[in-house]
Amino acid sequence: MSATATFTVTGMTCSHCVASVTEEVSEIPGVEKVDVDLDTGAVSIASAEPLERAAVESAVREAGYELV
Repeated sequence: MSATATFTVTGMTCSHCVASVTEEVSEIPGVEKVDVDLDTGAVSIASAEPLERAAVESAVREAGYELV
């Protein structure tokens, strides 16, 4: 089974921000792909199983940003 979810992240302003969020979210178990759109703040995540919002929120916070 595969799942895709999209979240909105605030505070990203540059490619370094995108890289930080991508790196942290990629470390969540089961995550297969992370796409971050800097302009909109959208973070699309493909994973083996549906992800808990809390896990994504924790990873984004670890990168220094917040989920909307």
